[in-house]
Amino acid sequence: MAEYNEKGDLAHLDQSPDQYEEKNVGGHGSRQHSVSLNRNVTARIQNPLAGIPRDTLFYNVEQFAQEAGMQDMIPLLKKGALVAQDPPAFEQIPELDDVERDALRNEVLHKWRQPGALYFTVILCSIGAAVQGWDQTGSNGANLSWPVDFNVPNTVPATGAVSGVDYARNSWIVGVVNSGPYIGSAFIGCWASDPLNAFFGRRGTIFFAAIFCFLSVIGSAFTQTWPQLFVTRLLLGVGMGAKASTVPIYAAENCPAAIRGGLVMSWQMWTAFGIFLGFCANLAVYNVGAIAWRLQLGSAMLPALPLLVGVYFCPESPRWYIKKGRYSNAFRSLCRLRNTPLQAARDLYYIHAQIQEEADIIGKSNYITRFIELFTIPRVRRATGASFTVMLAQQMCGINIIAFYSSTVFVNAGADNLTALLASFGFGLVNFVFAWPAVWTIDTWGRRALLLFTFPNMAWTLLAAGLCFIIPEQERAHLGLIAFFIFLFAAFYSPGEGPVPFTYSAEVFPLSHREVGMSWAVATCLFWAAVLSISFPRILQVFHPVGAFAFYAGLNLTALVLIFLFVPETKQRTLEELDYVFAVPTRVHAKYQITKALPWWFKRYILMKKGARLEPLYHFDGAVAADQKIAVAAH
Repeated sequence: MAEYNEKGDLAHLDQSPDQYEEKNVGGHGSRQHSVSLNRNVTARIQNPLAGIPRDTLFYNVEQFAQEAGMQDMIPLLKKGALVAQDPPAFEQIPELDDVERDALRNEVLHKWRQPGALYFTVILCSIGAAVQGWDQTGSNGANLSWPVDFNVPNTVPATGAVSGVDYARNSWIVGVVNSGPYIGSAFIGCWASDPLNAFFGRRGTIFFAAIFCFLSVIGSAFTQTWPQLFVTRLLLGVGMGAKASTVPIYAAENCPAAIRGGLVMSWQMWTAFGIFLGFCANLAVYNVGAIAWRLQLGSAMLPALPLLVGVYFCPESPRWYIKKGRYSNAFRSLCRLRNTPLQAARDLYYIHAQIQEEADIIGKSNYITRFIELFTIPRVRRATGASFTVMLAQQMCGINIIAFYSSTVFVNAGADNLTALLASFGFGLVNFVFAWPAVWTIDTWGRRALLLFTFPNMAWTLLAAGLCFIIPEQERAHLGLIAFFIFLFAAFYSPGEGPVPFTYSAEVFPLSHREVGMSWAVATCLFWAAVLSISFPRILQVFHPVGAFAFYAGLNLTALVLIFLFVPETKQRTLEELDYVFAVPTRVHAKYQITKALPWWFKRYILMKKGARLEPLYHFDGAVAADQKIAVAAH
C-alpha cells in the first residue's frame, strides 16, 4: 500500500497511481479493490461493482434485496447489477432481452427520450427558478418610485439637490432594502435547507420555500415604511435561499448523467425567464399611478402559486429515499424517472453501492459536523472551494448590477422612466434567449470551457458599456451604445456563468454532504449578491458609471484566473464518479493548468499548431469509447 500524509494525499507522488485499498462494498461481505475518495491523486475511476465475480455479485444482490424488502425483484435487480457493473458491455449479457437492450442503446443514441414524469419534474423546477428571477426584478422597476414614497430619495433630481436631503445616507437605505432577500437567503434560508431536507425531503422543502415566496411578496405590496419593506424582503429571502439550495439538487438527483447538465441548467434558464417576466410586469403596470411599485413587487406571487400546488405531483428524489433506507419508494420513483424497470433497477443498485462506499470512507455525521467537514475532508474541501469560486464569480461578473439596478443605470444614462423600463425589458429578453444554447453546450463543451470562453468577453463588453457613458448625452449614440453593450454582455453571460454555478454546485458534493454543500454554495452566491446590492447605489454615486463598470470589468478578469486554476471539469460524469475527480489535490490541478493546459492552448489557438496534444489529467478507466461501442452495436 502507498503511504499518505495527514491531508489524505499521496506522500510520494512517484508511487504507482494504480494502488488501491481493499474495501467492503455494499455492506455484504464482498471485498474488492477500489479507489480511496481522499487518496486518489490521478483520479482513476473504478466502478465499485467492477471486478466482483458474478456469483459474488448475485449473492450481494440477494442480500441487498432481503434487507430492502424487495425479494420479489431479485431477478430484475440481478440484471440491473450486471448492467451497472460494466455499462458498455450490456450487449454481451445473456439475461437481457431485445427490448431491454434497445432501451440501453437509446440512452446514448436518443438521450432526450425520457419519461413524462422526468420532464414534469424539470418543469416544476423551472417554475421554481422563474419565481427566483421574478423576485429579483420586481424591485428593479420599483426602485424608481418607492424611495420617493417612503421619503428616502437617493437620486438627485435634474433640477438640483433638495436642501436637507442626505442622498448618501438614502443610497445606503435603498441598497439595504434591495439586499433584504439576499441577506435572508445567505443567513437563514440556505442554512435551513439542510434540516428541512433531512426531515421533509426535497419536495417538502420546496413546498416550504414556496409558501414564503408567495406570502412575503403580497406583504411587500402593503408596506407603509421602508423598514416594513425590508422585513418582508428578508422573509422572501428565507424562501429564496431554501428553494435555491434544494431545487438544483432535486433536478440533479433525478436526471440521468447524459443529460443532467442540460436539464439542471434549466434553473438558470428559467431564472432568466423569470427575470424577463418581472421586467414585463414592471412595464405592464407602469401607468397605473402611485401603486405601480406595489404591483411590481407583489406580482411575483403569480409563479409561486403553481409551484405550491404542483410540487407534490412530482416523484421524490430516489437518492433521498435511498439515503433514508426507503428502497421500495426509491425504486418507484426511479420507475417514473427512467424508461424501463431495468434502468430503474440498475440505478437503484448502483447508487446504493456508491453510497455504501462513500459512507465507509466519510462516515455518518450530524449537521454541524457535516458543515465542518466541508473544510476538513480533502475531497469535500475541494468541492467546497470549486463551488465557492463559481458562485463568487457570478457576483464578481457584474450581472446583478444590471438585474437589480438596470432601470437606475439607464436613468443615469439620460433615459426617462419609460425608456429605462423598456431598455431593462430588452436586457431581460436577451438574458433569456441566450440561455437556451447552454442546454446543448453545457454537456458537450463542458462547464469549465463555457466559463473560460465567456468571462473575457463579459469583461470587455462591460468595460465598453462603461466607456460609452463618456459620450455626451445629447448624442443619439450615447444611450443606444450603452444599451447595446449591456445587451451583448448579457448574451455572453447567459450561456456561461449564468447556468454553470448552480448546475456545478448541485453535482460536485457527495450525497453525504450535498445539502449542506449546496447551502454553502448558494449562501456564498446570495451573500455576495447582498454585498453588491447594498454597495452599488453608493458605488454609482462615488465612482460614477464609467468607474463602476470598469471596476466590475476588472473583477471579471480576476474571476477568470480563479476559475482557470481551481475549477475542475465535471461534464457527463455520474454524481458518484465525481468523487474521484475531486480526489485530485487542488495544487495538482492548478499546476497542471499552468504547466500543461496553458502552453497547449497557446500552441493550439495562438500559434495554430493543429498537432498540439494535451496530456489528460484524469484517466477514466473502463469509460473510454463507450458511446462508440453502443453506436456500433446499434448498427
